[in-house]
Amino acid sequence: MKHEEIQLVTQWLSTPKKIAIIPHRSPDGDAMGSTLALYHFLLKLGHEPMVVAPNEFPDFLAWLPASNQVLIYEKDKENVSGVLQQAELLFALDFNALHRTGEMEQVLSKLIAPFIMIDHHQSPDTFAAVTYSDTSFGSTCEMIYNFIVALGKKALIDKDIATCIYTGILTDSGSFRFPKTTGTTHRIIADLIDLGAENTNIPALLFDNNSYHSLQLLGRALTNMKVFPEYKTSYTTLTQQELDTFHYVKGDTEGIVNYGLSIKGIQFAAIFIEHKDENIIKISFRSQGDFDVNQFAREHFNGGGHINAAGGKSYQSMKETVTKFEKLIAQIKI
Repeated sequence: MKHEEIQLVTQWLSTPKKIAIIPHRSPDGDAMGSTLALYHFLLKLGHEPMVVAPNEFPDFLAWLPASNQVLIYEKDKENVSGVLQQAELLFALDFNALHRTGEMEQVLSKLIAPFIMIDHHQSPDTFAAVTYSDTSFGSTCEMIYNFIVALGKKALIDKDIATCIYTGILTDSGSFRFPKTTGTTHRIIADLIDLGAENTNIPALLFDNNSYHSLQLLGRALTNMKVFPEYKTSYTTLTQQELDTFHYVKGDTEGIVNYGLSIKGIQFAAIFIEHKDENIIKISFRSQGDFDVNQFAREHFNGGGHINAAGGKSYQSMKETVTKFEKLIAQIKI
């Protein structure tokens, strides 16, 4: 952050305020970790913070400290809208365009209170009064750690804050495997462990907490997988019927796309998931090396994200969507 931005934020936080902290729609570990870390930090500064999520977050994140305090917009739109309108300051974390909040954009776009954006995705919009945007970071949680340090408040990082930040870094780095995991990232992780983050317990809570049905759904996704060695690509699909058969709940498909990348010689993987309630096919893309899935998602599937991890959506049928994808991978060089 620039020196003048730090000064402005310090001034805004110098007196108690009602502060709304907002993640993107369908929040993941980094979104929930960053928002809840900031929630605990602002509480210690004497503010009245509230995390307002556009919709439900996955059950495997429900153990995070104060996750039971999160307000869900889609569950109570009228009352939550009122809460947002009372906010004197707003933080937008892990997203950089208001449309990433879904229907909640209609409320957020009309608010008068200033926004502070902290995010690591490409091409940020200009809705925030203060924008801390840097694509060199592997997670927003790592940026939250730097944000707290930049404010001169590192001494306030306790076990709860450390746990939330650790969770976001762990999940968004692919358990420290992705290219943007640096030596600095590991030094921050070491500091978080010293501050109380339980580095053996957190991965178990995140990754070893599957239901029987979620494992069955994983099995179906692996059965559906198609591999194109000549294009260094794999993809899999899950229809609405398959989601229903295996009693899908939010979070059950998290990480499935990465199995495609575990195949020898594969550098590009995708998963296509049908959601009939929204009349779309939701897509996750992952890559290894230099292939830019952010650009691919933006150009072809109404999405975006990072170079090696991005999302998209299709309004065509599943068959039409995968046919389009197969034609595209035959034309691009990976």
